[in-house]
Amino acid sequence: MTIADISIAPHLPGRVLHELVTLTPASVDEASRHVRDILAMAIEHTAERAAIVVWDAHCDLSIALAEAYHRNLPNARFIDFDAVSQNDILAAFETLAPSDLVVLVQSTNFRLEAYRIRIELFKRELKVIEHPHLARMPGEESLHYIESLAYDPGYFRDVGNALKARIDRAHFGVVDSGGERLVFGSPFEAAKLNIGDYSQMKNVGGQFPIGEVFTEAQNLEAVNGKVRIFVFGDTKFAVNKPEQPITLVVHKGRVTDVENSTPEFDQVLANIRADEGEVWLRELGFGMNRAFSKDRLVSDIGTYERMCGIHLSLGAKHGVYTKPNFRRADARHHVDVFAVTEAVYLDDDVVYKDGTWTI
Repeated sequence: MTIADISIAPHLPGRVLHELVTLTPASVDEASRHVRDILAMAIEHTAERAAIVVWDAHCDLSIALAEAYHRNLPNARFIDFDAVSQNDILAAFETLAPSDLVVLVQSTNFRLEAYRIRIELFKRELKVIEHPHLARMPGEESLHYIESLAYDPGYFRDVGNALKARIDRAHFGVVDSGGERLVFGSPFEAAKLNIGDYSQMKNVGGQFPIGEVFTEAQNLEAVNGKVRIFVFGDTKFAVNKPEQPITLVVHKGRVTDVENSTPEFDQVLANIRADEGEVWLRELGFGMNRAFSKDRLVSDIGTYERMCGIHLSLGAKHGVYTKPNFRRADARHHVDVFAVTEAVYLDDDVVYKDGTWTI
C-alpha cells in the first residue's frame, strides 16, 4: 500500500456519520465550531501547512470528532487506523515537515509498537493535537466532552496567566474543602500552563481538552492539614465518585490517614505504599475547564483533570518538577484526586470561590 492509497478516500469520516447512535448532527456541528477555533487560535494552523488526521470509528465521539476535523481540514490526509498497517502510518508521518500538523482521534490509545507518538512527533517539530480514550465517555459524557473543547482565549489566557503570576509570587496557600483546610506552608514551584497558548513553549499542542495551571510546593513537607475529595482516579484510570467525600489527613506532605474511605480507594493507597513505601501529595492543579464540575463528570480521569476546581496528585511521580529526595526510577504512581473546593487562598487573597476563579 502506498501513501496515496491512504489519503482521504475511501475512509472519509462522513461515510460513517450515519452510524452515530447518541450524537446528533447539532453535536457534530458544535464540535466542528470548536475544532475550527482550536486550529485557528490555539494551534495557529494555516492552509499552507500539511496535516494528517489518524482516527478510528470505534465510538460515536471519535466519529464525530473526525468529521469535525474533516470539515475544517478539507485538504488533510485522513488515515483510518484500522485500515492500514502501523508502518504505513509511520511512513505518512515521514512526509511531514516542521510546523505541519498531526491530529490523533482515538477511541482508546493508538499503539505503534515502541513508537511514542506525541513525543516523537514533537521531536520532529510537528504540531500535535491528541484526543485519547474517547470510548470511555459515551452518551451524555460525549456532549460534555464536546463542550469542553470550546476555546475562549480571553478566559483561558487571561485567567491562566493571572493565576500563574499569583502562584509564582505566593508564600503559602490554602485549600478550604468545606470544614477542612489543607495548608501549603511553602512558596510554590514555577507554575506551568496548559491554556492553549504555545507562544513561549518549545512544542505546539498536546492532549485536548485544555484548561489547567499546575504547580507543587517547593517544600513538600510543608503541606499539612486535611482535605475532602469527592472523586479519585481508580486502578483502571477511571473517575470514581464515592457516595460521600473521603477525607485525607496530610502530615509533612504525606497522606497518613483517611476518613470515610472506600475499598476502591484503600486499594489505590495500598498500591502506592507497596511500590513507594508512603503516599506523597505532590501536584496542586488549578483546573479551568468550565465544561466539567463537581456535578458534570466524564469517566476518563485524564480528561476530567481539567475540571474547574482543585485537583491533587498522590504518589511520588511528577516528571515536571524534580526533587532531590525522589529518584525518577522509583517514582511509579501519580493518582489524581479532586478536592471539594469551597475556596482557595494564595497568601491572604481568595482566588477561587463559588465555583469560579476570582483572580
